[in-house]
Amino acid sequence: MSVKKDLRFTFALSHQWLRLLGVWPDPHTSLSDIRRPKLRFMIVVCILSIYVFMPQFLNVIHSWGNVGLMVKHVASANYSLMALCKLIVTWYHGETLRTLMTSVAADWTTAKETWKQNTMLKIARRGRNMSLRCYISTTFTITFYFFANLLKFHRNMHQPVGQRKLVYHFDYYISQKSPNYEITYFIQMFGGIYTAFICSTIDSFVPMLLLHISAQLINLRVTLNKLVKKLAEKSISSLTFKKDLAAIIVRHEELIRNAGTIENCYSIVLLGYMVAATFQMCFECFQFFTIMTAKNVNISVIEISFLAFYFVVVLVHLYFYCYSAERLMAESTNIAYGVYECQWYDLPSKDAKDLMFTVYRSRIPLRLTAGKFSIFSLEMFGMMVKTSMGYLSMLLTMSN
Repeated sequence: MSVKKDLRFTFALSHQWLRLLGVWPDPHTSLSDIRRPKLRFMIVVCILSIYVFMPQFLNVIHSWGNVGLMVKHVASANYSLMALCKLIVTWYHGETLRTLMTSVAADWTTAKETWKQNTMLKIARRGRNMSLRCYISTTFTITFYFFANLLKFHRNMHQPVGQRKLVYHFDYYISQKSPNYEITYFIQMFGGIYTAFICSTIDSFVPMLLLHISAQLINLRVTLNKLVKKLAEKSISSLTFKKDLAAIIVRHEELIRNAGTIENCYSIVLLGYMVAATFQMCFECFQFFTIMTAKNVNISVIEISFLAFYFVVVLVHLYFYCYSAERLMAESTNIAYGVYECQWYDLPSKDAKDLMFTVYRSRIPLRLTAGKFSIFSLEMFGMMVKTSMGYLSMLLTMSN
């Protein structure tokens, strides 16, 4: 495969959506194009800010004191704010991410050995499958969201002009006459759809970068083991060993910098995401239980299905982050274990001592953190789900 095909295979749908949103850090474009905000990006940011997030935020303020309404509006505003932040952060760090994507493209170009390509493809397929699950769950959620709002639009068209409701109601919008009402309604509806796809795209893009670095660490560990084996069998000289080992150390440092680049770009926004995802799961479950336990209320199948898939979307995206970060930590520490498992005992002492540089550096695992406060891992995934259910219990108690 060519480099462009490799990148498209690795990042799948996130490549197309980031390009559509105007924030794809294309390694084949110039830096001036990356730095200049694209019209598509500015339009999406304006729609999300003015037509989606602002009405939701004002509705939170107006519903203060009513637990049920507050939870509904906060859950909606929470999700759109995270989408907006992730999109802006990806654009802001476009130059840095472009450099990172150039490194990713170089990895596919320089991987000549079949076993290296197979390792990268295996990890890439696993990431693609998880990314596909993110998009499938998002697509189901958007489908129910779309039909629910179409039904709402159909009912509103038969209402008097002063009683029509928008997707996200806001008081400062005065005119409800046609075609202003219809235009605003569909802008808000498609703004909500864009919000969901932005979250799915960024939440697939970042973990795929982490998994790519994990694949490179696996290749590096195998390369190191093969190099030690060659020297142990005396098929190469000590001078050649030192030269190739130096290249491995340089490559290891490059991968450490790449992981640090991802951490520096997204650490702060992931802190907000960690808090938001915890409350998001709590709020969606609260709305679900409220609807199911309400008396004398007709239960909407579309609304129930929307909330169920909404919860699955948050859960799947969070798991993808935690899984990829856990894999990165495991493979970064496996470099040290790889040195222990190789034939270092058959090497001359002066050559065996050189391996200690790699061991010492691998003792500190590569991590993805939420604002340097918490480390994304499968353990963190379980703790967040447990915490959100604790908050749900508190909310149910307050509402009763």
